[in-house]
Amino acid sequence: AGDKVTLVAGERFILDAQCTLGNQERAGLDYKELPKDVKADDVLLLDDGRLKLVVSGVNGSEIHTRVLVGGVLSNNKGINRQGGGLTAPALTAKDMEDIKTAALIGVDFVAVSFPKSASDMYMARQLLRAAGSNAVLIAKIERVEAVNNLEEILEASDGVMVARGDLAVEIGDAAVPALQKRMIRMARDRNKLSIIATQMMESMIQSPIPTRAEVSDVANAVLDGTDAVMLSAETAAGKYPVETVESMARICIEAERSSECTLEREFLDRVFTRIDQSIALAAIWTSHHLNVKAIASLTQSGSTALWMSRLNCGVPIYALTPDNVSVGRMALYRGVCPLLMSQMNDDRDLLLAEAEQLLIDRNVIASGDLIVLTAGEPVGCTGGTNTLKIVRVGGH
Repeated sequence: AGDKVTLVAGERFILDAQCTLGNQERAGLDYKELPKDVKADDVLLLDDGRLKLVVSGVNGSEIHTRVLVGGVLSNNKGINRQGGGLTAPALTAKDMEDIKTAALIGVDFVAVSFPKSASDMYMARQLLRAAGSNAVLIAKIERVEAVNNLEEILEASDGVMVARGDLAVEIGDAAVPALQKRMIRMARDRNKLSIIATQMMESMIQSPIPTRAEVSDVANAVLDGTDAVMLSAETAAGKYPVETVESMARICIEAERSSECTLEREFLDRVFTRIDQSIALAAIWTSHHLNVKAIASLTQSGSTALWMSRLNCGVPIYALTPDNVSVGRMALYRGVCPLLMSQMNDDRDLLLAEAEQLLIDRNVIASGDLIVLTAGEPVGCTGGTNTLKIVRVGGH
């Protein structure tokens, strides 16, 4: 009723599925089935674990608790059971409506909260496609069950988000760093995206500069190979949103400069089964060994750029496409800069010349630079990349 209350350790507090307006004694629940999911002595963690309650008993719609760790509780905060095991569905009725809205406004990415298995992701994808969207589907890994089913969830998704807030609450904060590294590695090995989220620059909600620990956290995520680092409260509600983004960008750029190139080692276990994938990886290998200034990938769907981005060769990848949807999709691929081009003609040589001129106009390359171009014939076919060309800019 007053926007927030302060819970005090040792005091009683009720979580009530029937309550519509909370007060100092009780608060309502969005997840109405919670009273059926918990029993006496279960530990409940609120607001990413900032508050801790132990269940003393359940009476109908009411969960009676004692406060173990107190603090301020405000509206719409998350709730977890320590150790996981809640039966809440990944996709609520509201989520299903939100997916329709996402499709309507043409979002590039949809992240699904609390998936437990591949079936949750398959359902989300079916709903998206039925609503007319081809958005990239990201699984937010934040449940114990999801950790146990990581491989199948990855297979059913386009990428994963390491949602460290709820994840730490469910599996314990000490287990998160190693799991984060494992998830980044798994995603890269399977040509999927990875996003690291939650509390990356938390102190900058109130401070104009990050802590040294936060700088290390962001840099290590980049060094481990993640595609994206994500801000939430820092920019949604913080006092220094612009400074936070500037700080994070600066850390990312410096970390990328220091990234070790391990191409020879990473190529050892690669098996190439497709022509377009072979061209993509040949472009990476060639660029690394020939001191190439840039890679220009003419791509319809963005698959070639995705494969290239899974390996670090230290050469920027420019993905040129006539498809606006692909431009949005590729914005998240690590090391890839997507550019929109006209592709008005189906002559490959004219197309390559246009790509070269586009990079010259953007001051990416200059006369005398060596670039690698990949393209497909016939032009405009998805999955048709079958050509690699090494070009000296301004040469013949």
